[in-house]
Amino acid sequence: MERILIIDDDNAILKVMDMMLTKHGYDVKVAHDGNEGIELLNNDSRIKLVITDIRMPGKDGNQVAKCIRNDEKTKNTPIIAMTAYPQDATKELFDSILVKPFGYKELIELTDSLL
Repeated sequence: MERILIIDDDNAILKVMDMMLTKHGYDVKVAHDGNEGIELLNNDSRIKLVITDIRMPGKDGNQVAKCIRNDEKTKNTPIIAMTAYPQDATKELFDSILVKPFGYKELIELTDSLL
Protein backbone atom coordinates (compact mmCIF):
# COMPACT_ATOMS: atom_id res chain seq x y z
CA MET A 1 0.00 0.00 0.00
CA GLU A 2 1.54 3.30 -1.15
CA ARG A 3 1.61 6.17 1.35
CA ILE A 4 0.50 9.64 0.26
CA LEU A 5 0.92 12.92 2.15
CA ILE A 6 -1.76 15.58 1.67
CA ILE A 7 -1.00 19.13 2.82
CA ASP A 8 -3.85 21.64 3.03
CA ASP A 9 -5.08 24.18 5.58
CA ASP A 10 -8.72 23.30 4.81
CA ASN A 11 -9.90 20.44 7.05
CA ALA A 12 -12.89 19.65 4.82
CA ILE A 13 -10.63 19.09 1.80
CA LEU A 14 -8.26 16.95 3.86
CA LYS A 15 -11.15 14.75 5.05
CA VAL A 16 -12.66 14.27 1.59
CA MET A 17 -9.31 13.53 -0.07
CA ASP A 18 -8.31 11.17 2.74
CA MET A 19 -11.59 9.30 2.27
CA MET A 20 -11.25 9.10 -1.54
CA LEU A 21 -7.62 7.95 -1.54
CA THR A 22 -8.12 5.50 1.33
CA LYS A 23 -11.14 4.02 -0.49
CA HIS A 24 -8.85 3.43 -3.47
CA GLY A 25 -6.35 1.55 -1.29
CA TYR A 26 -3.79 4.22 -0.44
CA ASP A 27 -2.38 4.89 3.02
CA VAL A 28 -2.91 8.61 3.68
CA LYS A 29 -1.18 11.03 6.04
CA VAL A 30 -2.39 14.61 6.38
CA ALA A 31 -0.74 17.87 7.38
CA HIS A 32 -2.50 21.17 8.06
CA ASP A 33 0.31 23.44 6.89
CA GLY A 34 3.56 23.38 4.97
CA ASN A 35 5.84 23.14 7.99
CA GLU A 36 3.94 20.15 9.38
CA GLY A 37 4.02 18.55 5.93
CA ILE A 38 7.79 18.90 5.55
CA GLU A 39 8.29 17.49 9.05
CA LEU A 40 6.07 14.47 8.30
CA LEU A 41 7.86 13.82 5.00
CA ASN A 42 11.30 14.04 6.59
CA ASN A 43 10.29 11.58 9.31
CA ASP A 44 8.50 9.01 7.13
CA SER A 45 10.46 7.42 4.31
CA ARG A 46 7.36 5.46 3.26
CA ILE A 47 5.67 8.55 1.77
CA LYS A 48 5.78 8.10 -2.02
CA LEU A 49 3.71 11.09 -3.20
CA VAL A 50 2.93 14.58 -1.89
CA ILE A 51 -0.24 16.50 -2.77
CA THR A 52 -0.09 20.08 -1.56
CA ASP A 53 -2.34 23.10 -1.70
CA ILE A 54 -0.63 26.23 -3.01
CA ARG A 55 -2.27 29.02 -1.02
CA MET A 56 -1.69 28.32 2.67
CA PRO A 57 -0.60 30.50 5.59
CA GLY A 58 3.03 30.15 6.61
CA LYS A 59 4.89 27.93 4.17
CA ASP A 60 2.88 27.80 0.94
CA GLY A 61 2.83 24.96 -1.58
CA ASN A 62 5.60 26.44 -3.73
CA GLN A 63 7.86 26.72 -0.68
CA VAL A 64 7.00 23.15 0.31
CA ALA A 65 7.92 21.92 -3.17
CA LYS A 66 11.24 23.84 -3.07
CA CYS A 67 12.11 22.20 0.27
CA ILE A 68 11.30 18.76 -1.15
CA ARG A 69 13.28 19.33 -4.36
CA ASN A 70 16.31 20.71 -2.47
CA ASP A 71 16.57 17.74 -0.09
CA GLU A 72 18.66 14.83 -1.35
CA LYS A 73 16.36 12.28 0.38
CA THR A 74 13.12 13.62 -1.08
CA LYS A 75 14.05 15.37 -4.34
CA ASN A 76 12.59 12.60 -6.53
CA THR A 77 9.28 12.37 -4.65
CA PRO A 78 6.41 13.19 -7.03
CA ILE A 79 4.51 16.34 -6.05
CA ILE A 80 1.03 17.39 -7.15
CA ALA A 81 0.00 21.02 -6.72
CA MET A 82 -3.67 21.26 -5.76
CA THR A 83 -5.13 24.71 -6.31
CA ALA A 84 -8.01 26.80 -7.58
CA TYR A 85 -5.35 29.22 -8.85
CA PRO A 86 -3.05 27.25 -11.18
CA GLN A 87 -1.26 30.43 -12.22
CA ASP A 88 0.13 30.62 -8.65
CA ALA A 89 1.95 27.28 -8.92
CA THR A 90 5.62 27.35 -9.93
CA LYS A 91 5.10 24.69 -12.59
CA GLU A 92 8.68 23.40 -12.78
CA LEU A 93 8.53 22.33 -9.11
CA PHE A 94 5.55 20.01 -9.62
CA ASP A 95 4.94 16.79 -11.49
CA SER A 96 1.34 17.80 -12.09
CA ILE A 97 -1.27 20.39 -11.16
CA LEU A 98 -4.73 19.37 -9.98
CA VAL A 99 -7.16 22.27 -10.44
CA LYS A 100 -9.90 22.69 -7.82
CA PRO A 101 -12.66 21.71 -8.02
CA PHE A 102 -11.79 18.20 -9.15
CA GLY A 103 -13.55 14.85 -9.01
CA TYR A 104 -12.74 11.42 -7.64
CA LYS A 105 -11.84 9.99 -11.06
CA GLU A 106 -9.42 12.82 -11.86
CA LEU A 107 -7.70 12.53 -8.47
CA ILE A 108 -7.33 8.75 -8.67
CA GLU A 109 -6.13 8.69 -12.29
CA LEU A 110 -3.49 11.33 -11.60
CA THR A 111 -2.36 9.67 -8.37
CA ASP A 112 -2.17 6.24 -10.00
CA SER A 113 -0.13 7.65 -12.89
CA LEU A 114 2.54 9.04 -10.55
CA LEU A 115 2.92 5.94 -8.36
